[in-house]
Amino acid sequence: MNQLKHRFALAIAAALLGLAGCASTGGNAFFDDAATTMRVKKAIYNDPSLKVMDVSVTTEAGVVSLSGTVKSKAERSRATAVATKVEGVKKVKNDLKVE
Repeated sequence: MNQLKHRFALAIAAALLGLAGCASTGGNAFFDDAATTMRVKKAIYNDPSLKVMDVSVTTEAGVVSLSGTVKSKAERSRATAVATKVEGVKKVKNDLKVE
């Protein structure tokens, strides 16, 4: 299961980096947001208290949005706390639902 999560994270990282190459030359905002998204996903994945797989992360102008489901209110709060500490995050919008 851990190997599956690791492969999933790597596949997403590769896809986002590939998409970053397609970004317009109007600035680095797309690349910065993609990098922030990957750092948040990695931080959530690496946190031992978060055993969640159904969390989606998007970033726009440094504002991170979390969506999906978690098993408890504690996991919901912890996901916000973890995301807030990641470099490049200006604000976290938590739309996670508790199962």
